Amino acid sequence: MVEKVYVTYNDVSALSSLPRILPHSEVVHKLCQEAAVQILKDFQPNLMIAIGGGGYVPARILRSFLKQPGSPNIPIQAIGLSLYEQLPETHPASGTTTPGAVEQIGHKVTRTQWLDLTSLGGMENLVGKRILIVDEVDDTRTTLEYAVKELEKDVEQVRQRLGLNEETQFGIFVLHNKDKPKKGTLPAHITTKERYVAARTVGDIWICYPGRPQTSKSTTKPLDNSRTSQVTLKAK
Repeated sequence: MVEKVYVTYNDVSALSSLPRILPHSEVVHKLCQEAAVQILKDFQPNLMIAIGGGGYVPARILRSFLKQPGSPNIPIQAIGLSLYEQLPETHPASGTTTPGAVEQIGHKVTRTQWLDLTSLGGMENLVGKRILIVDEVDDTRTTLEYAVKELEKDVEQVRQRLGLNEETQFGIFVLHNKDKPKKGTLPAHITTKERYVAARTVGDIWICYPGRPQTSKSTTKPLDNSRTSQVTLKAK
């Protein structure tokens, strides 16, 4: 059974009551703008690492609000991590197609891209920095756990090898944190209010962000891109 839900693109308050939301890009800008105030006050990053592909847009928008007069833009690095696996388009037994197949959350993080530090002069230039990891959503926390562990490990190896004493601090920014039991865990020093910033905490809902394909595979008809949009989803 398929349920059709009508939601507004730019009503942030709808997050608390709708099973699936479609945040308009203006809302994403507003969430980044609001969060930037706290991030500047408590963390003041000098490097951002965006988890692709969801973290690219929030990182770029956030950087605009973090920029201070007379200071250069904060560099953005990118890492690619995959926790989603695509359902097959054909059933393996019957051979029939499965229109409308959606991505299901996997169990193992796959590293598809890692840091390219050519412009920063190498991994040693991460030592002593305040590094903000950016993603769209903290869902199961598995991807964030992997990113923090691997980045802390890489930086610590370089710090010890070079005999440096500077402390590297990592923080996290997400647009939305889902209030649900997490499969992954983060170190206690990361989950303080100074280091972990979620622009909004929401229930366990399905969030479709701007820039993602918004077509209905079952009808091959693009969804309405007006202020009110029709969304098709599976009923629970």
